[in-house]
Amino acid sequence: MILVANIIIALFILVGVFFTVVTVVGILRLPDVYTRAHAASKSATLGVLGILIGVFLHFWWIKGHFSIQLLLGSVFLFITSPVGGHLMSRAAYMSGVKPTDLTVGDDLGEAIGEQKSHEEE
Repeated sequence: MILVANIIIALFILVGVFFTVVTVVGILRLPDVYTRAHAASKSATLGVLGILIGVFLHFWWIKGHFSIQLLLGSVFLFITSPVGGHLMSRAAYMSGVKPTDLTVGDDLGEAIGEQKSHEEE
């Protein structure tokens, strides 16, 4: 049973490390603040969640200690990290940071234009 538990724990931690490496590559290679924020908020969340779940399972299955703090940290991170990435991207857009020339559409610009037209009425 310990071998199976260790394999499952190692898989969660390896998946977390993989997504963390994907985050680093995305931040270094992607062209603008919007795509970098997407890489940082999505894959970093999965990376840290994988590691936290692996650590939680290790302490629960191997050490016999159920850590509610790790569970709450995982839930808090899962909720707040993507929201923080979205808010940072929106703040960058509102402050005038231009996307790369490779950007195809501007859905936020259209939504803000519609909102301003409704406010003027």
